[in-house]
Amino acid sequence: MNRATVLDELAAAALRRAKALKETEDLDALYQQALLFEKRDFAGALGAPGLSVISELKRASPSAGFIREANPAEWGARYEKEGASCLSVLTEPERFKGSLEDLDVARDATSLPVLRKDFTVDEVQVLEAGTRADAVLLIAALFDAVALARYVSVAVEVGLTPLVEVHDEEEAELALESGARVIGVNNRDLRDFSVDLGTFEQLAPRLAGATLVAESGVKGPEDAGRLRDAGADAVLVGEAAMRDPSLVARLSTLP
Repeated sequence: MNRATVLDELAAAALRRAKALKETEDLDALYQQALLFEKRDFAGALGAPGLSVISELKRASPSAGFIREANPAEWGARYEKEGASCLSVLTEPERFKGSLEDLDVARDATSLPVLRKDFTVDEVQVLEAGTRADAVLLIAALFDAVALARYVSVAVEVGLTPLVEVHDEEEAELALESGARVIGVNNRDLRDFSVDLGTFEQLAPRLAGATLVAESGVKGPEDAGRLRDAGADAVLVGEAAMRDPSLVARLSTLP
């Protein structure tokens, strides 16, 4: 029997949270709430000239362990001041030490569009994101083609930008078939957490026409410039920005 990967464990925990959520929330009411929640233009922010930066509020991760404590309001405002185009807020509670409250507080403290970053595995979680965020992460590895297309469609219906994350050629095809217009290429393999910037360089040509976000592995302007030259419209920076928030300004002003 194969040992469960970290991604498997995160997805299983997310399924348990989704089940609990469905026991307390009425899906139709949640859908209406999501429709009424006024969204900021996440995709539009990434389409601005130059390399956009999605800076992330992340206290911990399975690969890095504990990074640092962070006040969501202070960090959201700091990232905006440093020139971030969008925020990403981890809401996964167990391995990333995040929460929906972090998302709410960070969004209230800024005017930036905010991505709810979590291991979304159920439609109820898409709707939940739609009641408080501007974009939702959908990891292609967690879905088959039918489910991914369905969740992309639901996200768009309620005004969210779905950011579909891929790591290999098969997932890239899934993302395109789903109708996703914003696609993230994760340079980190979520099965073993190894990082290779060449992943983006390999997949970007297959994703022409989409707004492309390079995720993971950006430690400085040289990395960001390499990914921009390979076709990235934006970079998502988590651990490195949490360790040095001034990195956001250096990336957002790349020539």
